[in-house]
Amino acid sequence: MRTHPLGSTGPQVSALGLGCMGMSALYGEADRAESVATIHAALEAGVTLLDTGDFYAMGHNEMLIGEALSKAPAGLREQALTSVKFGALRGPDGNWTGYDGRPAAVQNFAAYSLQRLGVDHIDIYRIARVDPDVPIEETVGAIAELVEKGYVKHIGLSEAGAETIRRAAATAPISDLQIEYSLISRGIEDRILPTTRELGIAVTAYGVLSRGLISGHFTRDRQLAATDFRAFSPRFQGENLDHNLGLVEALRKIAEQKGVSVAQLAISWVLSRGEDIVPLIGARTRERLAEALGALEVTLDDADLNAIEAAVPADSAAGERYPQAQMAHLDSER
Repeated sequence: MRTHPLGSTGPQVSALGLGCMGMSALYGEADRAESVATIHAALEAGVTLLDTGDFYAMGHNEMLIGEALSKAPAGLREQALTSVKFGALRGPDGNWTGYDGRPAAVQNFAAYSLQRLGVDHIDIYRIARVDPDVPIEETVGAIAELVEKGYVKHIGLSEAGAETIRRAAATAPISDLQIEYSLISRGIEDRILPTTRELGIAVTAYGVLSRGLISGHFTRDRQLAATDFRAFSPRFQGENLDHNLGLVEALRKIAEQKGVSVAQLAISWVLSRGEDIVPLIGARTRERLAEALGALEVTLDDADLNAIEAAVPADSAAGERYPQAQMAHLDSER
């Protein structure tokens, strides 16, 4: 398995990372035992990066990863790198109430994450969304203090725009930007990706299968629970969904010609975009994990890439990637 350097200041990570959010929240019920087994299978396959957020099911996801790490063989446990997002505020009813990037809050969030994960340090620490009321220099400076004290190894960003990235990098070394990037979410290509490459900052790409939309497994008649994010995601609604599933069928023809799955084709496309991009796969089961790992064996030549581009041109998706209220919180979209 090839490895990517996580930016000019970061560690080596595997070519794919495991996004663990779906094991706890936002995509319907998940099986705890299967989730732990999937994390173990990922580590055994050489996946090193485990991504979470302290607000995923109000700490449940961090505790799940902590349990998986505690039960893993020492060698696998030691190779695991934890990537944690913080700062999202939620009420007892689960509603989102904003973001907090104040230095005191950064220290507080980190203390709870270290406890829930059962580790003595977090490998990559980042605010989930830029707090518009706190200068990014203050938030990054607080993480830098955690680095000095040994509680954090590397500083990351999430969904930050080009100007914010520059300001953050002028404050302290930034290893990585986590941001949505897929065949149907290519907004980073104009300004953000050139900026990260200029500054030597890696990218961990989440949503590489667009929350299952371009996995090849999602169907028009699928029933979604009220707690499933996709139940109110614009790209999964009405005519938008019909249009987007049409794009998937165009991809399926290319995938079948290559003898791979749609998901493998979509993941391998992200891998083809550069050694500095690490796709996060949101597999919740060992079956889906095995499929995703198969993308590492797929080679796309120029003809393949041209065919994919023709089937799913940039900006061809119908609907925004988040509901309007959440789009307003994305510094990357400003």
